[in-house]
Amino acid sequence: MIQRTPVRIEARAHPECGESSESASWQQILASSINRPAELLERLGLCPEQWLAGADAGHLLFSIRVPEPFLARMEYGNPNDPLLRQVLPLVDETRTLAGFVADPLAEADAMATTGLIRKYKSRALLMVTGQCAINCRYCFRRHFPYDEQRLKPQDRQTVLNTLANSPEITEVIFSGGDPLAANDKLLAQWVQALEQIPHLRRLRVHTRLPVVIPQRVCDALLQWIRATRLRVVVVLHINHPAEIDQATVQALQRLTDAGVTLLNQSVILRGVNDSVDVLEQLSERMFDAGVLPYYLHAFDPVAGAHHFAVPDSEAKALTRGLLERLPGFLVPRLVRELPGAGSKTPLNLE
Repeated sequence: MIQRTPVRIEARAHPECGESSESASWQQILASSINRPAELLERLGLCPEQWLAGADAGHLLFSIRVPEPFLARMEYGNPNDPLLRQVLPLVDETRTLAGFVADPLAEADAMATTGLIRKYKSRALLMVTGQCAINCRYCFRRHFPYDEQRLKPQDRQTVLNTLANSPEITEVIFSGGDPLAANDKLLAQWVQALEQIPHLRRLRVHTRLPVVIPQRVCDALLQWIRATRLRVVVVLHINHPAEIDQATVQALQRLTDAGVTLLNQSVILRGVNDSVDVLEQLSERMFDAGVLPYYLHAFDPVAGAHHFAVPDSEAKALTRGLLERLPGFLVPRLVRELPGAGSKTPLNLE
């Protein structure tokens, strides 16, 4: 049985953090997320006799986590809701399929030191936390050994030394898990330390939290973003236009007002966004919210998620359809991440 390493909740508020009541709100929402398949089915009015056995089986391999704001955007009584499909465990996850592996991007081979991944020459990826606000069933890190890569206080200086001794690195990427699941005191400490490395120019934050819990864009977060000399880029992960509600738009506007560049990367997923109509609506809705489409990822063959896979030929056809309907700046680049490659690999649409 493949089981994700349990992850300690790191988003708790501490009295000394200076976190506002607004920030405590997102932490409370995160802590009260749905974590039982039976509760998820009950809340959406879905028949347990039909869905619970498969949901429980998948849950044992990779536990569910669904925050309330994301649940509220799902259609009651619809088992094919595209947001529900991203989070509901299915019996398909228990089946082994050739070519679908635990580490599809071979990240174990790219660990420079504890918590630091070096895939690319000019960028380094820092695993700030192993926790996510939502456990997406297709996650390529659903089997990642987060406990082994947890950054302890003594590891942080090793990471900083590695970065300081690598002048070719100009950008650090906060990743995880979801880096915004960590509290703002910890994030501000990391940023203040990174600022002391003169060749670092940008901080990129890969996150789903402003979408699934818009309350995460709080005063404490905006404070350290505004204070840093580093240019901050937030790369969101939105797969379907229904993920963007008014609360999300308002949260993204606050980030934009703080000087953040907003980009998005989606994954092409069977039953979620495998249609030109949906992808077109997604690009238009994101742009209205101040977000530019960045990447459309071909599916990573991670074990337990083969039922989401869309063939490259179909993904290419979808992208060609978008080019016929949208201006070029609203068409995300279709890419695949190949183990050991020095960059994302664009897929030829011919």
